[in-house]
Amino acid sequence: MPKVSLYKQDGSTAGEFELNESIFGIEPNNSVMFEAVVMQRASLRQGSHKVKNRSAVRGGGRKPWRQKGTGRARQGSIRSPQWRGGGVVFGPTPRSYSYKLPKKVRRLAIKSALSSKVVEENFLVLEALSFDTPKTKEFASVLKNLSVDKKVLVVTDGLDENVSLAGRNIPGVTIVSANGISVLDVLGHDKLIMTKDAVQKVEEVLV
Repeated sequence: MPKVSLYKQDGSTAGEFELNESIFGIEPNNSVMFEAVVMQRASLRQGSHKVKNRSAVRGGGRKPWRQKGTGRARQGSIRSPQWRGGGVVFGPTPRSYSYKLPKKVRRLAIKSALSSKVVEENFLVLEALSFDTPKTKEFASVLKNLSVDKKVLVVTDGLDENVSLAGRNIPGVTIVSANGISVLDVLGHDKLIMTKDAVQKVEEVLV
């Protein structure tokens, strides 16, 4: 089983921590991770785009001129698509872009993402992460102690309000609970920091 160092908030080590090989030690499947990222990004799209078709534009109730005898092309409405101010043909309408991948594919994708961070040595496990008061300075101090100066995803067992408030103003830092971890979040950050309890919770769900 893969082993990583267990760190304290002050940056010192508290021994080693054993990871579940079936979750943190598999061969990352790049194609499955790509599919999961595309799915999650599609689900984030608002899909609120809309144009007006012939029935939605104002005016055009009267035939602009008689059918025959004018020498001009026949027209039924000044709101036909070829007219300025007319309706749009085949334009976008509100829709949902979200779709789902099979459960086994989604589970393989998150396992691959977590394993890739372990392989890249961009994965850190904290013994615990807590603050008495929500101070950004204290959170920044923890990152400095761990030598983290890049985009980092911090995963905790549950959403601690002091931790969330302390870290939300630091650029490049995202804090999520173990229940809300996603492939897009893991791959979108350079470093992954998880508390010991969060790792155990993820292993319980994915094992």
